[in-house]
Amino acid sequence: MLSARNPHAHGRPHNPTSRVATSDPAGPPHMSTTVTAARIAAARDYFVSDSRRTIQTTIGLLWLLDGGLQFQSFMYSKGFLQMLTGMEAGQPHWLSASIAWGARFEQTDVTLWNTLFALTQVAIGLGILYRPTVRLALASSVAWAVVVWWFGEAFGMLFANEANPLTGAPGAVLLYALIGLIVWPNDRPGGLLGIRGTRAAWAAIWCLAAWAWLLAPNSSANATRDAIRSAPSGMSWLSTAQHHAATMAAGNGELIAIVLAATSLAIGITVAADWQARTFLWLAVCLNILYWVLGQGLGGLATGTATDPNAGPLVIVLAAALITQLPARAA
Repeated sequence: MLSARNPHAHGRPHNPTSRVATSDPAGPPHMSTTVTAARIAAARDYFVSDSRRTIQTTIGLLWLLDGGLQFQSFMYSKGFLQMLTGMEAGQPHWLSASIAWGARFEQTDVTLWNTLFALTQVAIGLGILYRPTVRLALASSVAWAVVVWWFGEAFGMLFANEANPLTGAPGAVLLYALIGLIVWPNDRPGGLLGIRGTRAAWAAIWCLAAWAWLLAPNSSANATRDAIRSAPSGMSWLSTAQHHAATMAAGNGELIAIVLAATSLAIGITVAADWQARTFLWLAVCLNILYWVLGQGLGGLATGTATDPNAGPLVIVLAAALITQLPARAA
């Protein structure tokens, strides 16, 4: 039997640095671990090197999710077109006419146009994830968000007086655009909006939510119950949670609307004034988790008809962007 301890077996010169790969723990397995760690570190530096890049990566992944959802079979059916035209009711003429025109335009070749829509969102997501194209992708995301907010979300149903923060108003795609401006790659905190602009935009969204809660369709006795009942689900546990929440909300819609309108107003004003901002930002996060689960049904992701995860996750990302602008807490 040959032995690794015999340096001259078969006349071969001894190589003091040679190791038996299958038994020496300091050999290739150790090198493999080092390489893996290096790759993880490189990925971390590329995608989550700081708070701004982390949020860029997050919205890039969300855009990729939206693109993937747009490839669902439902989006190639008449059901999707009917969902678009269903937003015409109660809108001013100019808006309902433009939505109808957009639906007719897509109907000319649903397969072609829907595939292009999906690929556009995938391209935006990949562009944000790839550092050299992040500016172009963010600019494209803002332009695309305007188109989708108009033709795909009817401006969050604001003009129909049916906007409901519980179900996603003022619209997820508007928040994509806003976050894109805030995390624009430059040396200015708050990106293109700056810190004041970011806080002002936050206040506007939450003051708008306060107004929306007090609209007649959202403040009647059973408005919240009905909104939760009509939320998507696709999962038994979620349906059960929504059923219990709807039961508790029955008859209490007016009180719920008043409380949530006041809460929304407080969240907007306190953050804009930089008074207990961190506390109210975290309150906004918790509130939108509830909205996302109960009123938005996790965006309907399990139903096969979702076009995006809805507004809940985007508000949370927006809150995270503002939290990163706050001074660090003293140790």
